[in-house]
Amino acid sequence: MDQKPVLVVMAAGMGSRYGGLKQVDPVGPNGALIIDYSIYDARRAGFETVVFVIKKELEDTFRASIGDRLSKVMTVRYVYQELTDLPEGYAVPEGRVKPWGTCHAVLAARKVVDGPFAVINSDDYYGPEAFREVYRYLCEHPDQEGCYSFAMVGYLLGNTVTEHGHVSRGVCVEDEDHNLCTVTERTHIEKDGDNARYTEDEGKTWHPLPGDAIVSMNLWGFSRSFLTEAQARFPAFLDKTLAENPEKGEYYLPSVVSALIGEGKAKVKVLRSHDRWYGVTYREDKPTVVAAIARMTEEGLYPADLWS
Repeated sequence: MDQKPVLVVMAAGMGSRYGGLKQVDPVGPNGALIIDYSIYDARRAGFETVVFVIKKELEDTFRASIGDRLSKVMTVRYVYQELTDLPEGYAVPEGRVKPWGTCHAVLAARKVVDGPFAVINSDDYYGPEAFREVYRYLCEHPDQEGCYSFAMVGYLLGNTVTEHGHVSRGVCVEDEDHNLCTVTERTHIEKDGDNARYTEDEGKTWHPLPGDAIVSMNLWGFSRSFLTEAQARFPAFLDKTLAENPEKGEYYLPSVVSALIGEGKAKVKVLRSHDRWYGVTYREDKPTVVAAIARMTEEGLYPADLWS
């Protein structure tokens, strides 16, 4: 078990809106993937171990496309997000094929993570500053007596929306000390000029969101206690979801964070990254990411061959 901060990468999604396994689609020189840049930035920030949360049936693909290459420079582990990974007494409802959500994905790592850890998506580019900030925070801020010490790297909403469709973001409210007050998952956000808008009823009504709103891109820093809390709260989520939305209800990571904040059990420091976020939600997003990586490589932020 590791006590130095480790990196947990949520990579079990197939990228349905994108139309393929976008995690293994090259965006950089020499076939580099988005995740290569995240791991490169994490490694130079101090992370030495990466835990990939994947579908078991994709392990061979991941080893060939990512893991075998990274295992030369970092400790690489694999855990599986499986629909059947449920508390005793619960079963997968008939017709359910959708994964149980981001918090369930993180819980898949509970048997191999025994200390502080950061969480990222596998298909987002976060930039070097985010990893430096979260690694430093995890090293310097253990849990306090009676209160967990967590962190989140916040981005400006306007820097994270796509021209090509809708996105899901955790919209944040923080206090004057940059502690997170609430994070609300908005699952359908669209660009609206310099700002954005969201809908909760499939477009019948829309609500404005400012472009400078702080949003979560699922880059979190947690102590081991988060896994304990998430596991303990999972049955209550299942009871509600199996009654109300058995085929599609998801155990969102931000909802557990918000509950812990509301109960006074956790403080979550909102860290800032001034780097621009890039992601490939839709195929049409890819040229923008490729161009950005090419520019950053030309400017010397990354070598042309990341792992040589």
